[in-house]
Amino acid sequence: MALPIEDLPAWARLNDVSFDNVEVTNTKDKGYGVLSQKNLTAPEGTVETLQLLAVPHDLILNSLAVEEHAKEDREFKQLLDAVGHHPHRVNVLLFLLVQLARNSNTKQFHVGVSNPWTQYLQFLPKTVLVPTVWTEDERPLLRGTSLEVAVGAKLRALDNEFEMIRESSSSIPCWKDLFWHSGAVSFNDWVHLDALYRSRCLELPKSGESMVPCIDMINHSSNPSAYYDQNSEGKAVLLLRPGVSISKDQEVTISYGDTKSAAEMLFSYGFIDPESTPESLVLPLAPFPDDPLAKAKLVAFGKAPKVHVARESGTIRWNSSFAYLQCVNEEDGLDFRILQDNDGGQQLRVFWQDEDVTDQISEFQKLAQTHPVPEILRLRVVVSVQENLESHLEQLKSDLPPHDPSMVREECLKHGLLLRQIETSLLEDAIQALEQEKNSLLEAENVVAYLGSMETSNSDLVGEEASNEADDFS
Repeated sequence: MALPIEDLPAWARLNDVSFDNVEVTNTKDKGYGVLSQKNLTAPEGTVETLQLLAVPHDLILNSLAVEEHAKEDREFKQLLDAVGHHPHRVNVLLFLLVQLARNSNTKQFHVGVSNPWTQYLQFLPKTVLVPTVWTEDERPLLRGTSLEVAVGAKLRALDNEFEMIRESSSSIPCWKDLFWHSGAVSFNDWVHLDALYRSRCLELPKSGESMVPCIDMINHSSNPSAYYDQNSEGKAVLLLRPGVSISKDQEVTISYGDTKSAAEMLFSYGFIDPESTPESLVLPLAPFPDDPLAKAKLVAFGKAPKVHVARESGTIRWNSSFAYLQCVNEEDGLDFRILQDNDGGQQLRVFWQDEDVTDQISEFQKLAQTHPVPEILRLRVVVSVQENLESHLEQLKSDLPPHDPSMVREECLKHGLLLRQIETSLLEDAIQALEQEKNSLLEAENVVAYLGSMETSNSDLVGEEASNEADDFS
C-alpha cells in the first residue's frame, strides 16, 4: 500500500522531522525530489551553515537501530536471534521486510511493534531501476559489460539470503506463517528492499552506513547545492553548501559520489551521470584452464580474481595482483606446501623464492619484482590481461539479442547502452595501451636475450631428437 507524497509533511511533524524552507515533491523527470520554497543563500567563508532539513537520531536506520528495536519488540527479537544477527545490511533488510509485511494487503499482520518506518516505507517508490530488478528482457543489455557477472552473482546471493531467512524462521510459528504461508512477502520483496537500501543508503560521519528518512529523497547532481552531515545531537542534517544560492522552486541536490565508476553508479542507483563518473571498470579474471596449480592459487588468493582498468588524466592504467600469481609456476620459484599448525590442523602456505609469502599474497605484484627476469613475467602478465580484455570487448561488440521495445523500459535502455559505450571505449584504449607495452617489452634487452636462449635450447632439443632417430637401426 502506497501513501501519497502530500502526506509526508504530516508524518514529518509527527516524528519531529523539520523542513526549513524546502519540501519533498514530484519532480519533472526524477521522481521525488526536494525543492526550495524560497530564495536561499549560504554565506561563504563563515562557520555558519544554513540548515534545510533535520532528522532525529532515533529515526536513523542502521544495524544498531535494529538491535535497539529488537529490545522493545519481543517477536522481532525472536526472528533476529533465529536468523543470527547478520552483518549490517541483512539486519536492516530484515527489519524493513517485517515493516513491509505489516503494510501488506494480503493479510492482516499483527506481529511485532509498529514504528515510524512502518509508515515511511509506504512513501518510498515502488520501482527502483537498479539492474537487479531489471526484467529478463532488459538484463541482456548488460551482456559483456562488467555488470553481467556482478548482477548474476548478486541475485544468487539475495536468493540465498531469503532462503536462509525462511529456513531460520520455520521453527517460530508467527514468522513461519509470514514467510511460508501468508504470501505477505516474497523473494521479489527482498530484491526490492535491497534495491532501496543500495540506492538510498548514506555514509553518515557518526552513525556510518544508514538510511535516513526524507534526506533519502534528495537527488544527485554533479554540481550539488547541498550536503548532509550530523550535528552535535546526532541528528542527520541537510545543509546548503557555503557560497551557494538557490532560487524558489529550484531543486536541492547532493552528490552521490564522484569516485564511482559507471557500472557502480548503475548498480547502486540505477543511472549513470557522465559528468561526474570516472572512467574505470573491474572485470573478472579466470585462471588458465590448463594450470595444474590453478585451484591452489585461487584458494591462496582468497577472493575473486579481478583486473582493474581506469583512465586517469587521459592515461590508461590497470592493475591485477592475481594476474601475476596466475603467470608464475614452480620453475619461477612458486611453491605450495601443506603445513601443520599448532592445533593439529593443516594450512595451505604459499612460498615465493623459498620465502613464506602467504600473508602477502594479495600484493603478489610487488613480490613478483624479485622474479629472475621481471620483464619476462611482466610480458606474460600483459599478454594474459590483454587477452582477457579482448574477450570482454568481443562480447560487448557482439550484437544484442533482438528485443521488443515495448518490453524494455526507456531508462534501462538508455543507461544500459551508455554503460556499453563507456566500457567499449575504455577497453579499446586499454587493449591498445597493452599492445604498445607488449611491443616495448619484446624489444627489451633482457627479453630478447631470454627468448633467444629459449630458441637455442629448443633448437638443440630438436637436433638431439633428430640424431636419436638417425641412430635407430631397428
